[in-house]
Amino acid sequence: MNETKTAAVKEEPKKAEAVEKKTDAAPKADEKKDTALEAKSEAKENAADSENKEEIDPDDLFKHRVSINLTPENAWFSPSEGGLISLKIINAEGEEEFFERVVIRRSFPVTSPDEFLSVREPDTRAKGRGAEIGMIRNIHIFDQKTVDLINAELDIRYFTPTISRITSAKEKFGYNYWEAETSAGKVSIVLNNPFSNIRVLEDGRIYIFDMDGNCFLIPDPSKLDRQSFRAIEIYI
Repeated sequence: MNETKTAAVKEEPKKAEAVEKKTDAAPKADEKKDTALEAKSEAKENAADSENKEEIDPDDLFKHRVSINLTPENAWFSPSEGGLISLKIINAEGEEEFFERVVIRRSFPVTSPDEFLSVREPDTRAKGRGAEIGMIRNIHIFDQKTVDLINAELDIRYFTPTISRITSAKEKFGYNYWEAETSAGKVSIVLNNPFSNIRVLEDGRIYIFDMDGNCFLIPDPSKLDRQSFRAIEIYI
């Protein structure tokens, strides 16, 4: 009987040790499982990032388009679908290039509207600001068909209604509020600083830039009626 009791007592530590080992093994298994899940999650995130990022050629970071002087001998403009402008050129390397769409901007829209026209690639989210393809020194070196095509694009971009009459002019809290009749109909003009927003050119023309970035023209202020002239007289 004593032998049986002694054996049972000896067996107790063994069972306790086995339970302890099993208990220690459980957290280790959980740790391995958590580590595996974290690794799997990280792998998925890296894969997603790789899909969202385009491969970048290091050489492209140092490539810059060479802007060229655009003439009838190396540039051919044509209308594209949707009323846009396409361009084919012979670039600085002597190679032919085609652009489905180009953007044309005036370098000096007020003083030299027909000179120094910048022809650029359109801005995109992927590439950012479009590079300049070339510069037109004077639009009139091209044939009339091309001139009309380019001017139609510029008229949209630089829409400048002509003011024929200022029907109301009020100042409130440092802002000037005008009601005017223009070639585009009746408009409301808000100026935050008329002394800066109104520019008088050497030939007498007056350009007015409102708070929204719109531009208005008074070709000859001397031809305005008395009320209209009094509204701008102090600023010119």
